[in-house]
Amino acid sequence: MSFFSNLFGKSKKAAPSPGEAIQKLRDVEEMLTKKQEFLEKKRDEELLIIKKNGTKNKRVSLQALKRKKRIEKQLEQIDGTLTTIEYQREALENANTNTEVLKIMGGAAKALKQAHDNMDIDKVEDLMDEVREQQQIADEISNVISNPIGFERDVDEDDLMKELEELEQEEIDKQLLETGESEPLPDVPSSEPAKKKTPSGKQKDDAELDELAAWAN
Repeated sequence: MSFFSNLFGKSKKAAPSPGEAIQKLRDVEEMLTKKQEFLEKKRDEELLIIKKNGTKNKRVSLQALKRKKRIEKQLEQIDGTLTTIEYQREALENANTNTEVLKIMGGAAKALKQAHDNMDIDKVEDLMDEVREQQQIADEISNVISNPIGFERDVDEDDLMKELEELEQEEIDKQLLETGESEPLPDVPSSEPAKKKTPSGKQKDDAELDELAAWAN
């Protein structure tokens, strides 16, 4: 059975979905991050050994330095691997998002097409014409209802304004008259004023004589 399988080839395993692939990449990232933390701790330990022994115990220091170099190389490799995995995971996430968006847009387009399939453009135009016609009728009815009827329609606004001005003027005149009556006028004398007495002829002559006598003295 295995001979025929090898001869004709085994059936290909189905590719994982984007979601499954993303999850696997995250698992690998987590594993590599933990290994990275472990190696960093080991590197720090080797560094302590180097500092402790220094040149006093060269053999121990050199062995620790070699281990430190190997650990640092592994850390560099892990950094590169994590960067590659991160790029791949982000690309898969973007592709997965685009796929979901396209599915939603495709479904929306089908729903819109189905909605339009039940519409006839001619029927829509007829309906809109009817709506406009009914709106016009409603406007005409509103205009008729709002127009004044009977006496109000025959009244001239200019005449009303003229009459209003006359009434205002009458009120002003009335107030002026009331103001004049409230202020008392001076009393008019009942008898004629006394006439100024003029000197008689004799009195006039006596006065002149007195004046001459004054000059003579």
